[in-house]
Amino acid sequence: MDVRIGVTQTPKEIEVELPSSADRAQVVKDIEASLANGEGVLWLTDRRGRTVGVPSAKVAYVEIGSSNDERRVGFGVG
Repeated sequence: MDVRIGVTQTPKEIEVELPSSADRAQVVKDIEASLANGEGVLWLTDRRGRTVGVPSAKVAYVEIGSSNDERRVGFGVG
């Protein structure tokens, strides 16, 4: 499962690839709890065991997708 986090005042995103065993509903619940009061840090651990922390007040958006989403390269007509 891939999680992309947009951070305020920067055009870059933070991308974290969670283990395939991660429960999507639990991840959403954990993210909502972390962001609920706007204080503290949103912590995620990727599939390699690295831990990423983003101050909750700086999170602009969170996008959750599956790691097997089709990734397109180039131009397409859709």
